[in-house]
Amino acid sequence: MDYSDVEILFAEDSSDDAILTIRALKKSGFANKLFHVKDGAEALDFIYCRGDYSIRDIKQRPKLILLDLKMPKRSGIEVLEKLKSDPDFSSIPIVILTSSKEDPDIQKCYALGANTYIAKPVESDIFFNVIKEIGLYWMILSQLPV
Repeated sequence: MDYSDVEILFAEDSSDDAILTIRALKKSGFANKLFHVKDGAEALDFIYCRGDYSIRDIKQRPKLILLDLKMPKRSGIEVLEKLKSDPDFSSIPIVILTSSKEDPDIQKCYALGANTYIAKPVESDIFFNVIKEIGLYWMILSQLPV
């Protein structure tokens, strides 16, 4: 696979949530350069070009990271903390996309530098519209660093 085309790194361990999110992004025209990983450790391996991603060019950074919080191996909070504390990657926008509506999670994510925190809506029509708006805002409207 050519990892240089990846614009959105999507870290989500729930296959059902991943399928819905990817489907919504595809229908909105934002999934052609998306790469899905299933846990926080794999997300960090992708960003830092380790393990299965060692052939990736570390200078080819995604434009956006969609990050679930409750994942195996490394949590989304651990990934967020690592990336936002690293000057080489801290400018990548990170959107927390999670089922947690707990205030401590929200507070911690913003304190660590999350760009936005979105609790996944349960209803599929609302979920689809939320994902569409995320793609529109972060990939089209927002001016991101190169």
